[in-house]
Amino acid sequence: MLVTLKFCCPKEDDNLIAFYNVSDETASIPSSKNIVVDTPITIGKYFDFLDSIVHKYDSITPYKLSEHLLVRANSWIIDTLQNTDYYRMKARDSFVYNQKKMIVLPKGAVITIPDSITATKLLNSFRNTFIDINIPEFKLRIIKDSTNLFEFPIRVGRHEKKYLKMAGRVIDLKTETGHGFIVNHVRNPSYYNPANGRQYFATNRDDKKVTKLPQIPFIVTEINGVRNGQLIHPTTNPITLNKAYSNGCIGTKEADAWVIYYYAPIGTKINIRYDLNVIDEKGKKVTLKDIYGYNR
Repeated sequence: MLVTLKFCCPKEDDNLIAFYNVSDETASIPSSKNIVVDTPITIGKYFDFLDSIVHKYDSITPYKLSEHLLVRANSWIIDTLQNTDYYRMKARDSFVYNQKKMIVLPKGAVITIPDSITATKLLNSFRNTFIDINIPEFKLRIIKDSTNLFEFPIRVGRHEKKYLKMAGRVIDLKTETGHGFIVNHVRNPSYYNPANGRQYFATNRDDKKVTKLPQIPFIVTEINGVRNGQLIHPTTNPITLNKAYSNGCIGTKEADAWVIYYYAPIGTKINIRYDLNVIDEKGKKVTLKDIYGYNR
């Protein structure tokens, strides 16, 4: 029986960096540099490919090159990754059984290693960006300075307690509030059912189709100084968004998870709150449903 309620305890695979042939369009790095992809790269090989670029060029850039910096300087990559979302593909009448086999960097694609000015701007942007989550609003926002860059629907933890074999005890499933940081990324997560501790490899989609699980990074948080397994990760069942449905994690659409990942490098601040009084899109004051019964 397939598990569709996903509290995931991912493990990062210990993969060696795979090196790929790339064509250099320029010969030096004081300014921006273009790399031409000479063979199609699938999602299954995507992170190894980016790691190979970072490994090759980090020592000759006047700044610390990273995957996040590289992709943010090539925003078209994020757009392409978003479009591998199962439900976006379904809207195009395309069924995707194994997302890892989808090509995300086609042959001939050009990846630019940013110059120092661009890199500095992006690094400053990282430092001034934080994630804001309001639990009863079912919203995750990415905010830079005082500007709301993105707003995504989410699902949050259920208002109940349950025995989880993986924890070995009864757990309060409510998503916890507090302040903290992004402390890790799991780029190739493994999926486990926390109730029985069993690993699983496939999922029932909202349309009743069965697919393999996608490879989309999970974001590990530390809230109030504690790493309690409260992750930000995609759900393969977006019908559960805007609900208290998870085992404590913050679930998002697959497409949205890619944006959050690339706007939240390790060290990004995160604020998880429980505010019932908010301003809606029309500028009106709204009182949200007290889903956890805190104000009763």
